[in-house]
Amino acid sequence: MKHYSVTLLLCILTFLSSAAQAQGFSFKDTSGKIHSLSDYRGKWVLINFWATWCPPCLEEIPDLVSLYESRKDVMVIGIVMDYRDPKTVLKFVDSLAISYPIVFGSKSVAAQVGPVSMLPTTYLFNPAGRPAAYKVGIISRKSLEDFMRDYSASGAKNPPGEPIQLRSR
Repeated sequence: MKHYSVTLLLCILTFLSSAAQAQGFSFKDTSGKIHSLSDYRGKWVLINFWATWCPPCLEEIPDLVSLYESRKDVMVIGIVMDYRDPKTVLKFVDSLAISYPIVFGSKSVAAQVGPVSMLPTTYLFNPAGRPAAYKVGIISRKSLEDFMRDYSASGAKNPPGEPIQLRSR
C-alpha cells in the first residue's frame, strides 16, 4: 500500500509540474507559425501526441480533423513524435489530409505539456487555459465533445494539476 501511495504521489507531482509548465507552452509548427496556449484563451486546446507508425494514432486522426474543422471553439495541435525524416512526416500529413497544425516533437516539446509515456496521448485545456483532461490511448470526437459539454454545463473549474482522465469511446 505504501508503494502504491508513493507511486501515485510521484505521478501527481510530475503532472503538477508539467501542468504548470504547460501554462506557457510555445511550439513552432511545420509552417513556421508559433502556437502558445495564451493565444487561444476562450477556446478549448487539444494537444495530441502521435506517430506515423502508431495504428491507434492513425485511427483517431479523422476524428481530430473533424473536430478541428467543425468547432470554432476548439484548437487542435498535433505533435508528431519518434520520426526520422521530417519530409516523410509532411508527406504523411498531406496523405491523411490533416488540416490542424503539426509540430515536430521532441522530449523538450513534450515536457512543456506533460508526461508522454505512450502514444497516442492527448491533453485538453479548458477555455481558461487550465489543464482539464488527458487521455493515454485512442480518443474519439464523441468522447471529447461529451466531456467538453459536461464540463461546461457543470461550470467545472479544475484546480491546476487535477485533470480528468477521459473515457474511451
